[in-house]
Amino acid sequence: MKATHQSLHEVGSFSKMFLDYLSGNPSLSQFYAYEPKIEAFESAIKNRVFDGAKRTALAAAITKQYSGLEISDQIKKNLESLRSNHTFTVTTGHQLNIFTGPLYFIFKIVTTLNLAKKLNQAYPHCHFVPIYWMASEDHDFEEIDHFNLFGKKYTWETKQTGAVGRFDPSSLKAIIDSLPEKIELFEKAYGNFNTLSDSVRYYVNELFGAGGLIVLDADEPSLKAQFSSVIKDDIINQKANDLVEQTNLSLSQIGYSSQAFSRKINFFYLDAHRRRIIPEDGLFKVHGSNLTFSKSEMIAEIDSHPERFSPNVIMRPVYQEAILPNLAYLGGPAEIIYWLQLKGIFDHYSLNFPILMPRNFGMLVNRVTEKRMTKLDVHIKDLFQSKQALKASFIQKNSNNEHLLDLEKQDLKIVFDQIEKKARSINQSLIGFIGAESSKALKALENIEKRLLKGQETQNEIGLNKLEALKDKLFPGGVLQERHENFLNFYLNNPRFIQDLIDHFDPFDYIFYILWEE
Repeated sequence: MKATHQSLHEVGSFSKMFLDYLSGNPSLSQFYAYEPKIEAFESAIKNRVFDGAKRTALAAAITKQYSGLEISDQIKKNLESLRSNHTFTVTTGHQLNIFTGPLYFIFKIVTTLNLAKKLNQAYPHCHFVPIYWMASEDHDFEEIDHFNLFGKKYTWETKQTGAVGRFDPSSLKAIIDSLPEKIELFEKAYGNFNTLSDSVRYYVNELFGAGGLIVLDADEPSLKAQFSSVIKDDIINQKANDLVEQTNLSLSQIGYSSQAFSRKINFFYLDAHRRRIIPEDGLFKVHGSNLTFSKSEMIAEIDSHPERFSPNVIMRPVYQEAILPNLAYLGGPAEIIYWLQLKGIFDHYSLNFPILMPRNFGMLVNRVTEKRMTKLDVHIKDLFQSKQALKASFIQKNSNNEHLLDLEKQDLKIVFDQIEKKARSINQSLIGFIGAESSKALKALENIEKRLLKGQETQNEIGLNKLEALKDKLFPGGVLQERHENFLNFYLNNPRFIQDLIDHFDPFDYIFYILWEE
């Protein structure tokens, strides 16, 4: 592959708040601890303190989760190093989308691997371990139940409910049997394991284990026990909600919108289901059930069964930093924004606030698509425009009347300006009438121009259809390719696909990569 790039501003898909964060806009500086630069890790390392007992518990929990899997020497080294005070993690998190879901999941992990590699080179006195945090407790099944491959959408049909990481994946065999090609990786992943979490750990390990990536399932009693004091504080004292609302207000006052919203209680009760905990009349009720706890009963439940309390989007990052010796979190634009809403909570609990880094962004262009671009005389930069703007640009480029009626409209304006000038010296009461006639005449020219444009569209219909197909190829469903296509679209034809990403992506280059097939 060869690589070119666009600036993130040129892509047109990223919010002002996200771009302002990357550019170091001082209005956002109060909402994070470190800038997303390699130099910032020096201070982050000095300031990061993590208890040795927690390190031991973390290493033990992950080692248990990897039981029965073949793991690389690099993972063995990383697992053992977690016990050392000189080891730190860099983390990304994602849902358990079937068959890896959209392409950007792969981008997230590649960026995290490359970040750990760069930090190990820049700070050789420390060791950095890449972590993939599985969103195993998520219950939004509709967000993970499908993927798109070779233009077809595949959907998992199951009536299972609750935390998706606990789902039995065996019914995914129906999708495996319907795929156009036999994919042994997923046959083993979904056929040899009892839970979706174990399946995902297996295939992520197969794809990225050689690079030392550690997969963590935080739905683990021993890890939840370390977090019990925060669980109690949020459920009993409900401080986080006020802190997030204060931050959201501060953001709105400087012109930014919030990405996530807190609740009075930011934990779910997790058993066979995952249900909200609601404070009511001094009691704590589990929504949609008969479960009700007094304050003392709730504290006792947390002490006895911390694994039954699942953090929501507000508390998941707090849980992460409580149990990992973490320095950086890598996420997409929306994730970066909601992390910026959370610093007040981290300060409240005296927890490390990590360096927030965006994952790498990119698009793959195969040889066939590149040839079509060449035939249509379209540059990759042009394709980031809307379809309407792209078509207008194409028509203008391929039209004999390059400016259509622009000159005529200018001439018309000059004529009516001259008429108005004469009217001022003859009868000023005619000025309003002349202005109205000028508007009517301009409107008539615009209507003629629209018909001329329509005629040109007909003349260029074949080219426009090809152009639209090209746009749809690279922006399927009107979104960035990375948010729609599955990595198998590229991996099946290029077994080096992931290595190509590793070779080209740089975690500190905040650009949009265009990767061209050679």
